Amino acid sequence: MSSQIKAFDAKVLRKTILDMAYTGSTVHIGCAFSIIELLAVLYRNHLRYPGGDPLASGRDYLVLSKGHGVMAQYACMRELGWLDDNHVAGYFSDGSDLKGLSDSRIPGLEVTSGSLGHGFSVGVGLAMGAKLRGTDQKVYALVGDGEINEGPIWEGALFAAHHNLKNFMVIVDENGYQAMGSTQEVLNLGSIQAKFESFGFEAMTVDGHDEVAIDGAINHLWGSNTDSPKALIAKTVKGKGVPFMENNNRWHYTRLDPETYAQAVSAIAGDGQ
Repeated sequence: MSSQIKAFDAKVLRKTILDMAYTGSTVHIGCAFSIIELLAVLYRNHLRYPGGDPLASGRDYLVLSKGHGVMAQYACMRELGWLDDNHVAGYFSDGSDLKGLSDSRIPGLEVTSGSLGHGFSVGVGLAMGAKLRGTDQKVYALVGDGEINEGPIWEGALFAAHHNLKNFMVIVDENGYQAMGSTQEVLNLGSIQAKFESFGFEAMTVDGHDEVAIDGAINHLWGSNTDSPKALIAKTVKGKGVPFMENNNRWHYTRLDPETYAQAVSAIAGDGQ
């Protein structure tokens, strides 16, 4: 697996996101920043791509159901060599293949997502297919906490538990916000871990920016002797890494200008706030 030799340094990944957002004059920075460590751990230690091929038939699947966070996945794909500097420099420009939402026409992106709530069930279907074929492929579906307001999430969860899809893991980016406000204000979720457990999942909650803890939790869940699907609830900070973006929901839709771009780059580099 080629990803094992990659560093997937969080600062580098966040800098790539800033470059893409700035050159493309686009949005969704905060929600990309909150999943950086989750993706870094997955690509570094867990996702298998035989021959380093994003289309390998025996690959594991990563379904980015919260498709608006796709810049974080693009940053990882750049580290893998699946994208290059030209993709970053031309992001969101006329003629660019890279859009602001996950697009399955790009090798490495498994689904076209952005219509929230649907990617989860696609991941469940992939896991069911792998079970029926008798392969050892694993499926990860990364969803937002606001996204799990959607009914299809829970229909898919019932299906996954009913069919003992122990090869399926949902990862919830619990950053506390969605487009129109905090998740508590829009629709209070209570304990997400308890909800998934009540649907028959084996679940854990972890600091979503602690890469050692993330890695340990994933290994623990996969090492379980149960036939249950898995749920990893990641407590994260929207806009993590840039102090003026952290827990500031205006950065869901705010674009960078030269001043805020320079400030954000400096913050990530550790040169100040």
